[in-house]
Amino acid sequence: GVGLALAIVMIALFTPWTGEGAKEITNDVMRWLHVFFGILWIGLLYYLNFVQVPTMPKITAELKKGVTGFIAPNVFFFFRWAALLTVVTGLIIAFHAGYAVQALTFAGTGQVMLIGIGMWLALIMAFNVWFIIWPAQQKIITAVKEGTAPDAALVAFAGVRSRHNVYMSAPLLWTMINQHTTTVPLQVF
Repeated sequence: GVGLALAIVMIALFTPWTGEGAKEITNDVMRWLHVFFGILWIGLLYYLNFVQVPTMPKITAELKKGVTGFIAPNVFFFFRWAALLTVVTGLIIAFHAGYAVQALTFAGTGQVMLIGIGMWLALIMAFNVWFIIWPAQQKIITAVKEGTAPDAALVAFAGVRSRHNVYMSAPLLWTMINQHTTTVPLQVF
């Protein structure tokens, strides 16, 4: 709550520089939310792939049950909703600014094409989260809570799809950062 209040104060203080109209303020708020949810999503993606998953084979069965039964459900709650809200706020920004269709169809300037690539990467990653990784994790969490070993093939499959998201996150982040500064049209093969 305190962070939200401070962000609102910052938005109000800097509107003379960023724009005082409803459209400019909406853009500021949506961009802030987009970055906030994006950090949460990618941060949890990296936590899962670089911390939790590699650590699990090194801990006792009792601790695994605690991590999988209590920590993982909360992580996956924030992980999947951050993914959805990152995509939704990004689409709102793109439609509000009038470049969504051009970006999604790769028509327009280099900047628009570059953000279009980022948008498609985010859509694919969010699809992975909601329709592949999360359903697999639900089965894994349920098995552990019931005291049975999760299906090893399912664990491996969920891990591979999660690593795919890690791989896609690097170019995604690059497109988000550089679409604002790219001045030369993107050259496509």
